[in-house]
Amino acid sequence: MTSNSPSALKIDKTAFSTVPLGDESDERVYWCSRSPHERLRHVEVLRRINYGDRTAARLQRVLEIVKLSQL
Repeated sequence: MTSNSPSALKIDKTAFSTVPLGDESDERVYWCSRSPHERLRHVEVLRRINYGDRTAARLQRVLEIVKLSQL
């Protein structure tokens, strides 16, 4: 990623095509051939495109660790 600005992250809509849902694609093969680091970087790019400036906030905590009292 070259820029942290969400406005710098644009999608080239001419690069897309539509196919029937049941068609096999090489997309899975492509992403499986990428390293985990590359995949995670791309998830971050998509997150910034979708949520814009709100990505600066931390993710919400969904679990808390609580000590149970002994019976």
